[in-house]
Amino acid sequence: MIETLAISGYRSIRELAVPLQRLNVVTGANGSGKSSLYRALRLLAEAAQGGLIAALAREGGFDSTLWAGPENPSAAVRRGEFPLQGTRRNRPVALRLGFAGEAFSCAFELGLPVPSLSAFSGDPQIKLESIWSGARPRPAAMLVERHGNFVQARGEDGEWQVLDSSLPAFESLFSRLADPQRAPEVLALRESIRSWRFYDHFRTDAAAPARQAQIGTYTPVLGHDGADLAAALQTIREIGDANALEAAIDDAFPGSSIEIGRAGRRFELQVQQAGLLRPLEAAELSDGTLRYLLLVAALLTPRPPQLMVLNEPETSLHPDLLPALGRLIRHAAQHSQLIVVSHAARLVAALEDDPDCNTLQLIKEHGETRLRGASLLDAGRWKWPER
Repeated sequence: MIETLAISGYRSIRELAVPLQRLNVVTGANGSGKSSLYRALRLLAEAAQGGLIAALAREGGFDSTLWAGPENPSAAVRRGEFPLQGTRRNRPVALRLGFAGEAFSCAFELGLPVPSLSAFSGDPQIKLESIWSGARPRPAAMLVERHGNFVQARGEDGEWQVLDSSLPAFESLFSRLADPQRAPEVLALRESIRSWRFYDHFRTDAAAPARQAQIGTYTPVLGHDGADLAAALQTIREIGDANALEAAIDDAFPGSSIEIGRAGRRFELQVQQAGLLRPLEAAELSDGTLRYLLLVAALLTPRPPQLMVLNEPETSLHPDLLPALGRLIRHAAQHSQLIVVSHAARLVAALEDDPDCNTLQLIKEHGETRLRGASLLDAGRWKWPER
């Protein structure tokens, strides 16, 4: 489980260390930085896939993702006593992402490229990657360190061993050095991060893949586009928690049930509603009903991930469905760590019915995303490794 998420220099986030628990809901007004926190989590996942640089390029390039405010605004500027103005920087320009986990912690730092004649001179460079045990990167806890092109790992005898001395600045050590013999920590952490799942705005329009009949195979993990919805629901029914599936449908739509129509190898979702003589086909379902069923398939997966992140799952749902969705998310949090980004008050309230729900309210002050009620103790739980 991730215990602390740390972000520095990314969009509206100058410096943020967020404490996490098993069930977390991130909320706040529009423009408070919820999307920035969600995107930062996705960038961490891309780092383990070896796609961090490409992901930043898709966001508009390194320059557009960097914190645009002053390096360290003074208290007087925050109070409005002095106008905001640029000053000389004391540290290199950097975007930093990291987290502290129960087993391993890690951090990434990206910086400006060295000037060159290359056509790719606008790409950021990976300046630092670190893996350590425990919450803080103490020298004795460090397991793998990357500084520039040089990577070393601590062996079983406690001595440092060189893994690579010429790792390209655009490649992560996760993509090149995940070796079960020489760097088992890299392999373990990479596979852990790769298990994370993100669900963000399923398509529910008339041409949505989830409305079409699809060839069905065992589907323990719902695809991100929801095309395999019928197969995923049937998989839950056969090898997952069929009782939880029936309960989630009845909780949201009393007296209703789902059926999986089959024509040869093609599966098609059907919903039998109370009072109707025939089941409704997927093409007839409302956007909200279809989205709820997609969330059911994602959350009741027979193969729970270590971390699941839902970005505004309330989209297209009637407010009366949100308490049922909240109960479904709370059930899923028994098996996975959940982070839910939402601004729907009824969904937040339903999640907060769980006494262990960790509510993280983001606010924006002078253009900077901050965590309401954060204390110095919260910030002290995280420390960035030195470049």
